[in-house]
Amino acid sequence: MLTRKKVIKNGVFLLTIFLLTMFGVFRGEDLQQMFEAIKGADIRWLFLGISLVVCFIWGESFIIWYMLRSFRIDLKKRICFLFSSVGFFFSCITPSASGGQPMQLYYMNKEKIPVPVSAVILMIVTITYKLVLVVTGLGVLVFGREFTNCYLKGILPVYYLGLVLNIVCVGFMTVLVFHPCLAESILMMGEGCLKRLHLFQQIKMRRKKLQESMQTYRETAQYLKQHKKVLIVVIICTFLQRFALFAVTWMVYRSFGLSGMCMEDVVLLQAVIAVSVDMLPLPGGMGVSETLFLKIFAPVFGTLLLPAMVLSRSLGYYSELMISAVFTAAAQIYYSIMRGGKISKKSGKEITNDRIL
Repeated sequence: MLTRKKVIKNGVFLLTIFLLTMFGVFRGEDLQQMFEAIKGADIRWLFLGISLVVCFIWGESFIIWYMLRSFRIDLKKRICFLFSSVGFFFSCITPSASGGQPMQLYYMNKEKIPVPVSAVILMIVTITYKLVLVVTGLGVLVFGREFTNCYLKGILPVYYLGLVLNIVCVGFMTVLVFHPCLAESILMMGEGCLKRLHLFQQIKMRRKKLQESMQTYRETAQYLKQHKKVLIVVIICTFLQRFALFAVTWMVYRSFGLSGMCMEDVVLLQAVIAVSVDMLPLPGGMGVSETLFLKIFAPVFGTLLLPAMVLSRSLGYYSELMISAVFTAAAQIYYSIMRGGKISKKSGKEITNDRIL
């Protein structure tokens, strides 16, 4: 769980990055002209964009609900929506989205969901979430040569870096899941090197955490072997979920009454930004996302580029942040007031076996 000190630290970091981004993007720009262009946007398309953001958050909650059912844990969908909102909120405000899953585990524990079950579900969510980016990124390079030459020439180094980082991340997690013994040996060797270099403190505690993590990977592998159909459904749902968010930029495009670009190209360009910034240690890829948008969408939006960027980021990131913040507050109120404010101290071993397959 994030401590209050960490929350404040992340909040200050987020605000600092936000202010630097605003300064970098709007310096020397005609803000009055930009606001006039934004006012002229068709609000009906923007509402559709916000609806897609809600669908994006709901998509993860459906995946969590669906996988919980495979463990014979029956939980209401609205509770799972709170879980996904909490995850997205803390992912939005922490570097590399590192705070989302710990907070989800925290709230899932309040429903007495066994920790091993929660950990396996969130591990699969993470792997499939990044797998979508890897498949999309490779697909653009392999099948979209003309698309790449037309739109991505100026940002290819950043795109390649983001794609490689995502491939390494997915590959590493896959090795951890399907070859846990090999992975544990590698990690132990790494631990030994850090110890010899005097860079690894509190060895016993960290080794315990490492062993607990490896147990999670073993349980994930076992789950995947036994629930292949569930995994296929989760992958399909994750593709739909992620592309719902990418399609927000298309809604912005239509809100300005523009035409001539096909929806697929606009959505893929937004996916390219996601591939490029997903692994960067910045909340929501802030700063880099805006810069990439202004580079690759220039031929798409023309003179409306800056207002389009503002609306796209406002809907695709800041509205996600605000919506998830509202439901995170709702989760806190629900569990601290309506449910008595008690956190379940039970671990997965203390939960009765009839809640686990």
